[in-house]
Amino acid sequence: MRLPVGRAATAASVILVAACSSTPAPQPTPAPAATPAGAAGRPQQGATPAGQPPAQRPAGGPPGAAAAAGEPAPKPYKDVITDKARSRAGLFKTHMVGSKLYFEIPRAQLDREMLLVTRGAAVPLDAGYAGQQIGPSRVVRWEKKGDRILVRAVSYVTTADSASPIYTAVRNSNLDVILGAFNVEAYGPDSAAVIEVTRLYTAPPNEIGPGNRFRGTPDAARSFIERVLSFPRNVEVEATLTFPPPPPGGTPTPATPGGLGNQAPVSGTASIVLHWSMILLPEKPMMPRLADDRIGLFTLTQLDYGRPEQRAERREYIVRWRLEKKDPHLALSEPVKPIEYYIDPATPDWLKPYVRKGIEDWQPAFEAAGFKRAIVAKDAPTKEQDPDWSPEDARYSVVRWLPSTIENAQGPNVHDPRTGEILESDIYMYHNIMNLQRSWYFTQVGHLDPRARQWPFPDSLMGRLVQFVVAHEVGHTLGYQHDQKGSATYPVDSVRSRTWVAKMGHTPSIMDYSRFNYTAQPEDGIAIEDLMPRIGPWDKYITRWGYTPIPDATSPDAEWPTLDRWSREQDSIPWYRFNLSDSRGADPGDQSEAVGDADPVKATGWGIRSIRQIVPLLIPATVQEGKSYDDLEQMYGRLIQQWARELGHVAIIVGGADAQEKYGGQKGVRYTPWPRARQKEAVAFLNANAFATPTFFLDPVILRRIEVEGALARINQAQVSVVGTLFNDRRLERLVEFAALPGARDAYPITEFLADVRGGVWGELKQGRVTFDGVRRELQRAHLNLVRTKLNPPPVQVPAGVPAGFAQQLQPARATSDVKAALRADLRALDAELAAALPRAGDAIARAHIQDARDQIRDMLEPEGRRGR
Repeated sequence: MRLPVGRAATAASVILVAACSSTPAPQPTPAPAATPAGAAGRPQQGATPAGQPPAQRPAGGPPGAAAAAGEPAPKPYKDVITDKARSRAGLFKTHMVGSKLYFEIPRAQLDREMLLVTRGAAVPLDAGYAGQQIGPSRVVRWEKKGDRILVRAVSYVTTADSASPIYTAVRNSNLDVILGAFNVEAYGPDSAAVIEVTRLYTAPPNEIGPGNRFRGTPDAARSFIERVLSFPRNVEVEATLTFPPPPPGGTPTPATPGGLGNQAPVSGTASIVLHWSMILLPEKPMMPRLADDRIGLFTLTQLDYGRPEQRAERREYIVRWRLEKKDPHLALSEPVKPIEYYIDPATPDWLKPYVRKGIEDWQPAFEAAGFKRAIVAKDAPTKEQDPDWSPEDARYSVVRWLPSTIENAQGPNVHDPRTGEILESDIYMYHNIMNLQRSWYFTQVGHLDPRARQWPFPDSLMGRLVQFVVAHEVGHTLGYQHDQKGSATYPVDSVRSRTWVAKMGHTPSIMDYSRFNYTAQPEDGIAIEDLMPRIGPWDKYITRWGYTPIPDATSPDAEWPTLDRWSREQDSIPWYRFNLSDSRGADPGDQSEAVGDADPVKATGWGIRSIRQIVPLLIPATVQEGKSYDDLEQMYGRLIQQWARELGHVAIIVGGADAQEKYGGQKGVRYTPWPRARQKEAVAFLNANAFATPTFFLDPVILRRIEVEGALARINQAQVSVVGTLFNDRRLERLVEFAALPGARDAYPITEFLADVRGGVWGELKQGRVTFDGVRRELQRAHLNLVRTKLNPPPVQVPAGVPAGFAQQLQPARATSDVKAALRADLRALDAELAAALPRAGDAIARAHIQDARDQIRDMLEPEGRRGR
């Protein structure tokens, strides 16, 4: 195989986190950054005795700075590692002498590459969660330089074949960062270097420190080593760090990268317990597998300067676990080492069986790749069974349960940046994920399952919902991205077929954001269990693609013909397809939270029928004797959000194009614009369902229980979200471009689109006696406000870290496009209709509304500074 150089300025393992909220996670990038997530648990033994502060170092200096400032002067071993030392053999021999921590590094472990993972084992209130990973994992290497030991950060972002002439140039252009330098205090019997590393952990450098919520230098008197464990392949260190408050009026130290979220820095004194897990990377790296844009696996990227392509070749490899068959000759074999997930002891006992089931739901998918019992769930050992076991230990993958009001779950992984081999992953289940699941289930299928109308849900239902979330997050930790495309490949009528759904599910993938089958109706007879997502055909296909051994291939390139053949199965089996990464939100079939999006108009019509049936269930389900109306208010608001979300699926049809990723040799194009008739049908549907007043939500029996006012604002906010989706700048530009290209016979011109929307939003202007209800007046003003922002867009502030494809979608329409001209023309047409309707105004508020609308249009078309010219 081609050898990575492993020489770059920053360290490198990318943690790929997919948050299971309604907002899709950004696509992973090759930059060495990480999104932290949280967990629970902290070991409580081995604390350093009080009153023995560690050696001080200059404030702000790097670890080892004080020791390395002078010439090293190694002492006899017994003078450094005294008979009072608490020692432990392992990867490094570790010694605690009073409050000082020493590493005894065997010569055999020098220049070996190890992965360093930093987590918060215990954190102060409002500063993240115990178990949360901090910053990216980093590859480190300990090396000897005279009588000093250096620890360097290593990266594999740039590579070259070690036999190629450019290898040395690439290496010398990417020098490894020195994180710490340490004098050799003594040499062990086998010439192992003994170094004192206390301050590496009690005052860590920014790269492995507590991150941007804790600033400045820890107070040495209140910072100390808590626990040290050494094992044959890893070393675990835990330390308490105490940060004093910044001086009054002083300039705070700049925030460090990574860390426990992006909240404001902790302002007062704060203590945190950090846990560092350093594990030896495999001596024989796993052979990486090339990535494919047609396949939804997370990837790592290396820039290879040693390839024959006459350029620096961007090589992408998938991220996956190493699975090897015990018996390679069997079609179905147990793996040499299965994927094991421990269940956090903090998990509520009644939920543990469902967590276990969510993990092992993936076993059939791995059978498609030739592995039996490839993934198993295990209970965490008790302290009596294994006093050294810790959920922060990077050898263990743990489904962690966090005491958090966040309604989310996350599934990151830690992988070898050389090959993409997943080494460990923790799944983070925030406690209030149960409230989110309850909300989704009630607002989507509450009319089909009587258990959804029991508040709180029965354990059997909530447990099953948690099982679904765990299975989804396990998929991420196996290396799988979200698959929003899959649900659009099922025929829309099939998702209401009892036999189809029983066999295929309502979506082909549990990795889709296609939560529950809201298209289903009581008369369909669909089993309650089949309303939920499960491991489906896409999940088995992608597991087969990523994990099936290809025994005759001895290099990544040799595997490619087989992988390409598997990818082309998507041409004949559409539900094997994956979202096209650069479709820029144009594909109506690539949407989150959608069911039946092969035909969003029909599916959304069924969804709204479901919502109408759920509204009368709100009070019976949520109102309980002697309790407040908080649950009623929350579910009412979320039901309106569900209504708006489903209508948004229809809005995406306008300016939409079906996308399928294809490589050379596959028939057909990658993008096919939707026909004009389908787009006009979508606008007509929105006029009738999104922009007409939803009177079924305006029930005084509900409203007068939850608020004195606010109904108009709720409905308006939902309608504005639909109008905003419809008037997305990229969507408008696609309408212009599709009509402008040669041979465009079935395009939907932007002027026709704007006229169709105007006819729906302002339909009252065609009445003989013109009146508007309050909801419609607010919608119409929102329409004018939106047009104003299109004609005079505010400056766009793109948040840091947003990928380029997403950032482009935030930009306004180009100044040279037809968008502004078409909008101004439509405003003039609307003004003419308003003028004609004014004499027919049926009441005073209608007259005032028409006059106000004309004033706004005049201000947009003729700003005050330009009038009279």
